[in-house]
Amino acid sequence: MKPGPFPPLAQATLALHAGTTDESDGAQVLNPLVPATSFFTKPEAVGFSANDMAEDTPFLYTRWNNPTNALLEERLAALEGGEAAVVFASGMAALSGLFLSLLKAGDHLVISSVCYAGLAEVAHDILPGLGIATTAVDTSNLEAVRAALRPETRLIHIETPGNPILRLSDIEALAAIAHAHGALLSVDSTMATPIATRPLALGADFVAHSLTKYACGHGDALGGAIIGKAQAMAALRKHALIHFGGAISPFAAWLILRGLETLTLRMAGHQAGAAAVAAYLEGHPRLRRVLWPGLPSHPQHALARRQMKNFSGMVSFSADDGPALARQLAERLQVISYAVSLGKTRSLLFYIPTEALIASSFHLDGDDARSYRDWTGDGTFRLSVGLEDPADLIADLERALAP
Repeated sequence: MKPGPFPPLAQATLALHAGTTDESDGAQVLNPLVPATSFFTKPEAVGFSANDMAEDTPFLYTRWNNPTNALLEERLAALEGGEAAVVFASGMAALSGLFLSLLKAGDHLVISSVCYAGLAEVAHDILPGLGIATTAVDTSNLEAVRAALRPETRLIHIETPGNPILRLSDIEALAAIAHAHGALLSVDSTMATPIATRPLALGADFVAHSLTKYACGHGDALGGAIIGKAQAMAALRKHALIHFGGAISPFAAWLILRGLETLTLRMAGHQAGAAAVAAYLEGHPRLRRVLWPGLPSHPQHALARRQMKNFSGMVSFSADDGPALARQLAERLQVISYAVSLGKTRSLLFYIPTEALIASSFHLDGDDARSYRDWTGDGTFRLSVGLEDPADLIADLERALAP
C-alpha cells in the first residue's frame, strides 16, 4: 500500500491492501513470495546475535524475519488494530511462545477451562514443571475469575468462542479485571477472526490466532500469530520466535496472505451457512443440544450480539448416544467430511468425547467438571460449516441423522 495518511479503511480493504509493498512502475500486483533464507548485508548493519536486533535492522535471516512474513505481520496488525504482530509456524508455536516469554518460575496463569486441548495440555502438563502455576476456570463467570487470582498472577488467557463448546467470555470485563490486578490479558480469537471481534479494542493486551484456520481458509498452510503493542512484539520476536525457532515458512505466509484477501467474504458465507444449519439441527429430535452464538437459544447470545459482528461458522451439538452417532455420521456423511480442524472452505465434523477432554486436557473436577458435562453430555460434535450450499449440507445431515 502506498504511504498514507489514509482515512480509516474497512476490514475488507485492509485484508487486501494493508502492509508495505512495492508499487513502483513495473512492480507485480501480487503479494511478494520471497523464499530466501538469507539476505545480503554489511558488517556494520547488524550483529550476529538477535540481541543486537533493532527496529531498523535489515532482513538478515528468515528465522528472524522475511519480506513475505513481514507483510503478513503488517496486514494482521492492521486487521486487529494492533501496533505490530509476530507470525509463527503454528498457533501452538505462537501461544507457547507467548506463555514462555511472559511467564517465569513463581508466576501464575489463569486459563479458560474451555480452550484448545493442545494448549490446555501445555498449561497443565508442561508449565507446572517449569515452576509456573496454572488454574483453569470458567472465564464466562467473572466472579470465578476474580476468585482464581493470586498475588503472583501474571496472565489471564481466554479463548472466545471457546473450543469446542462455543462458550463466550466477556473480553472488556476481563481486561478490566486483569489490569486492576496488575495482570495481562491474552485472547485467542481464532474462531471469531478480526471480522467478528477485535480484542485489542476491548482492552486485551494480546490477541492470538491459529492462522491455519479461517485466516488461511483453504486448509493448505500452518501458521500462528500474536498481535499487540510494538515494544511487546519486538521482545516476543527476540525471545520466542528467534530463540525457540518456530518460524513460519514464507510459502505458508504467502498462502495465508492470499487467504486473507477473501476473509470478509468467506466469513459472511460461513455465518450464513452456520445460521441455516444451526436452525435445522436445533429442531432435530435426535439431538440433545445445539450451540451457535447466533442462535437466540445460546445462553450468551446477548454477549455475542454485543461482542461479535459475525457469529462465525462453528456449530456444536450433542446427543444422548454420542459415540454411536459419531460412527454413524462418519459412515453416512457424503458432503460433510469427518475430519479435524476448522475454518476451511469445506465443511468438517468431528466428535470429541467429554470424559477424554476432562481427563487429558482440561483437568477439571467438582463444579467445573459438572458444568462442562451440563453443556456437552457425553461428548461434543464440532461442525465447521464451510461454503457449500446450506441446502446441501442440511440434506446431508438429514440423511446421516436418520435412524
